[in-house]
Amino acid sequence: MKKLNIAIIGLGNIGSYLFKYLKENQKILTEKNNCIPVIKYVSAKNIRRKRNIKINKNQWLKNYLESTKIKDVDLIVELIGGAEGPAKKLVFNALKNKKHVVTANKALIAKYGDQLSKIAEQNKVNLEFEASVCGGVPIIRSLKEGLIANKISRIYGIFNGTSNYILSSMDKENKSFNDVLTNAKLLGYAETNPSADLSGDDVSSKLKILSSLCFNSFLNNNIYVEGIENIDKTDIENSNKLGYKIKLLGFAELLNNKIYQRVHPTLIKKDSYVASIDGVLNAVIVDGKPLGQTTIQGEGAGPAATTSALVSDISSILRGNIKFPFSLSSKKRKKLIFNNISERFFSAYLRFEVIDKPGVLSNITSIFSKNKVSIKRLIQNPYKNKKISSIVIITHKSKDKYLKKILKEVSKKNYIYKKTKLIRIDNN
Repeated sequence: MKKLNIAIIGLGNIGSYLFKYLKENQKILTEKNNCIPVIKYVSAKNIRRKRNIKINKNQWLKNYLESTKIKDVDLIVELIGGAEGPAKKLVFNALKNKKHVVTANKALIAKYGDQLSKIAEQNKVNLEFEASVCGGVPIIRSLKEGLIANKISRIYGIFNGTSNYILSSMDKENKSFNDVLTNAKLLGYAETNPSADLSGDDVSSKLKILSSLCFNSFLNNNIYVEGIENIDKTDIENSNKLGYKIKLLGFAELLNNKIYQRVHPTLIKKDSYVASIDGVLNAVIVDGKPLGQTTIQGEGAGPAATTSALVSDISSILRGNIKFPFSLSSKKRKKLIFNNISERFFSAYLRFEVIDKPGVLSNITSIFSKNKVSIKRLIQNPYKNKKISSIVIITHKSKDKYLKKILKEVSKKNYIYKKTKLIRIDNN
């Protein structure tokens, strides 16, 4: 029976878990794929690190790049991480030397995916990256194969478990952002430096990949990104009173032959499916024809979830499936028009913290009128023992640029006590 020789480069938690899984499940994977997966080589930065796996001395490569040159290596699993440095060198060299590549590296694919896919196509090898987006949620393969008959108009959802855990915990436990973040680090849900998760950059990378697959386009950087760092308990409480939940969502949508890519905190109806997704879970919703709406949810990160996705890609290669990395040939993918969020219509939640004095409310509402933004609902809450008032306004749909104009104009007023909050609303 044919063998597929594998080199695993990177033996952190995920790499070690994958190594153990492939060893323990070699028989069943062979039976299912009619090809024997063999871990031929491994490489890691710290060879002396204690790992709960048994590695033969002959399997170790001192130089990770050797894996790209050795003849008896068929497939390289890249688990180094990062868009630059060793990971970039490894994947580019591997594909050029006609090695299949499986990776969980969203940053690398988001930045260099177009270039890498061309090299893979030229050399008739696979570049697979199911594990790069939402861990164990099989959204990449679903878009490539299961939903191939559908013309997709929108993909959106919760693509980051860390931010979702923070927002849902603030809601359920009535704790501050900083308190929940501290706990997330202790539980291992957040990195020591969680900036990519909190800022929305992690979701942005994933969304770029999904958008390209949905719309058969090249990767595009025209994406609006806003994180959750400024969300506080008051916003959580207000959203609940108004019948909403706050989630960090990523959206890629086709409207009037233009694509909008955006990542930002969003108010969604309490009774919606997405609102029910709490903790570290991810959820992806795809709208298309003829099927309609498809929803997939699951663990978005962690060794087990990521290994599930990695093994799915490895199994595809074991079966001899040579596919275009982004479903279509690079020659047939399109340069589409990606529009700025400023032209997109939204309803919005705005919270003004103001000095409580006569004329403030009328001045704020006049600014709304001036910018042609209609007010749907207004709530004024004076703070106890303070000469400060909170004014919450829900708007009718308006162009984003007009909402931003209101923020800019109001920020210059001497009655503003704290920076005004704006959170977009999705009622779909």
